[in-house]
Amino acid sequence: MLWPKNSPSKSGQGENGFGSDPLNIGAATRSRQNSFFLLIKLSLVLILILALSGSLWWTISISTLSRDYILRGYRRMQDQFISDLSEIGELSLGAARLKELEFCTPDFENRVPCFFNVSEKADSDKSVSGAYDRQCGQEPNQNCLVLPPNNYRIPLRWPTGRDVIWVGNVKITAQQVLSSGSLTKRMMMLEDDQISFHSDSIMFGVEDYSHQIAEMIGLRNESNFNQAGVRTVLDIGCGYGSFGAHLYSKRLLAMCIADYEDSGSQVQLTLERGLPAMIVSFNSKQLPYPFLSFDMVHCAWCGIEWDQKDGLLLIEVDRLLRPGGYFVWTSPLTTAQGSDRNKLKLQRWTVIRNYAESLCWEMLSQQDETVVWKKASKKSCYASRKPGVGPPICGRGHDIESPHYRPLEPCIGGTWSRRWIPIEQMTSWPARATLNSTELKIHGVQSEEFVEDYLNWKSAICNYWSLLSPLIFSDHPKRPGDEDPSPPYNMLRNVLDMNARFGGFNSALLETGKSVWVMNVVPTSGPNHLPLILDRGFVGVLHDWCEEFPTYPRTYDLVHAEGFLSLETKRKRGCTMLDLFTEIDRILRPEGWIIFRDTASLIEAARALAARLRWDARVVEIESNHEERLLACQKTFFKRLPK
Repeated sequence: MLWPKNSPSKSGQGENGFGSDPLNIGAATRSRQNSFFLLIKLSLVLILILALSGSLWWTISISTLSRDYILRGYRRMQDQFISDLSEIGELSLGAARLKELEFCTPDFENRVPCFFNVSEKADSDKSVSGAYDRQCGQEPNQNCLVLPPNNYRIPLRWPTGRDVIWVGNVKITAQQVLSSGSLTKRMMMLEDDQISFHSDSIMFGVEDYSHQIAEMIGLRNESNFNQAGVRTVLDIGCGYGSFGAHLYSKRLLAMCIADYEDSGSQVQLTLERGLPAMIVSFNSKQLPYPFLSFDMVHCAWCGIEWDQKDGLLLIEVDRLLRPGGYFVWTSPLTTAQGSDRNKLKLQRWTVIRNYAESLCWEMLSQQDETVVWKKASKKSCYASRKPGVGPPICGRGHDIESPHYRPLEPCIGGTWSRRWIPIEQMTSWPARATLNSTELKIHGVQSEEFVEDYLNWKSAICNYWSLLSPLIFSDHPKRPGDEDPSPPYNMLRNVLDMNARFGGFNSALLETGKSVWVMNVVPTSGPNHLPLILDRGFVGVLHDWCEEFPTYPRTYDLVHAEGFLSLETKRKRGCTMLDLFTEIDRILRPEGWIIFRDTASLIEAARALAARLRWDARVVEIESNHEERLLACQKTFFKRLPK
């Protein structure tokens, strides 16, 4: 039990680094070895006897203890027992157990699992805008570490990194930049080893465009979006994120979604600029967001054929829009006239316009190629439609809050929800982030529980931030008496919370002035608080962590997981903790950070896995909770050696 199967050989260098000389091996040596093994066996028997005796004594004495004290003591003993077993197992299995993972082959550099080519379907279905669709579970897990490209460089800090990115960090080539259309050239410029998104060029196009949308809604300018109830925007086919970057300056949060692309990805470049984005196939399945999630859905030359699939894609937009929300569509199709040359375009535009009307959308305005519709704020509109016109209302059984890649529904959803609140009646940002007792009751959450979560994160976030100092693993420690320097406020931009719960981690980061955005992930294995998170004005997604996250490698600066290990160990899953950790490593940028907060036993097990992934790791005790620990890790920046 104590020794690995591949123990050191009789001559030469052993696995553990100890050599042996064949000239000195004899009967005396074998006798000493036998005595040593016998001593080890007797020691194990003695340990088992002591453990059983202690257990018997504990069993006899529990009748004299209070129930609360018993539970606390049992939990500590259980954690310690698991920790001891883990240490014994590591010692007994030796290097075979703690073997570091190998590096992946170069074709993994920009690869995203779960996305497969469906080009044959695309040829027969005009509504399919991309050649890839998400189908997880088709490939065996490959536990290896994805290396960055040879010319990869650490991204520039925000906000500089929003306008300048390294060419070597993304898969788009210089030729693709130079051969792009006139609009893209106006917004991107290739300068040596950088791609520059010139502010002047962006402002020239995007500011005028967003100002035009605001006027079409009836606002003075885009600075009044928030007053009209607009905070979160779903940007379909966002290009390279320039529209979302401009809206961010107006305190709006735009989530970019686009199909998987094997080169020149919109999502990859948007995330590289420090803006929210994820890969989504807008083809045959519902998006992984609950209904009534966004204040605005935007589609500018996004390639979606809205007149196909009998209007299913427009119904999906309606499902995601809050009451009173806006659908903004920019396309040459909207300017089709009645000539023979544009007859087909005119027919398609008429179909889309009529279907939008059957969904109870009001066309507010049309200017140039842009059209703005407003979703109905009152449910009475649906009852006033002519019989047989438009899709029916979904039944209660179809109207669920957990759409995790479910098939598209041919009915109008969200009408049964207590979250049916027009955006004009919702609190403006940033007050929206703090829900009142009435709003919390809608989500089935007690005010006391929400306030406790808020206070806990408010006090914890400062400690978290100090852990992220680049000097935590420095080879040159500070002088005695010196205080740890505070890390720069902008050292992080893209943050992923693996178990977001109420979004308290997100809220605390923003309240302390950190210039970050958080992808709040709600695991499908736990309670679904994603509607609450979205109603607070944040962005997030439902996700099964036994599947790969829909993003490119190296897209997040920080991955945070509070209680995630405990949650995942309770479920019956077809993946291991090693699978989860290698996925974290894939989506984390070199020199990025990981913070786990969980029970002491699980943190010790996580530290052993961190060693296998070559992370620099440190366990930190929590003064307010002696049964939990923090594990702070930093991913090492490895480069592939030239052949």
